[in-house]
Amino acid sequence: MDFKCPGSKQFTEPKPEFVPCPLCHGEVEMWTDEAKAKCHNCGNVVSRERLQGCIDHCSAARECLGEELYARLLRARAN
Repeated sequence: MDFKCPGSKQFTEPKPEFVPCPLCHGEVEMWTDEAKAKCHNCGNVVSRERLQGCIDHCSAARECLGEELYARLLRARAN
């Protein structure tokens, strides 16, 4: 059985979550690996507070997540 870091699961196995749009109160689908999503009802861009994840504390995060995903998460973290 291969070990998978539980801290990387939200990024390597993203799932949809539904958050309310603060403008129109419509339901916005936002995946667990996303920081922003567009409301299909009113066009507002909805963002969430930055999630803490393995990239914040794990020295093996780059290797575990892969270079492309790691770089994308770092860019999202900077915004």
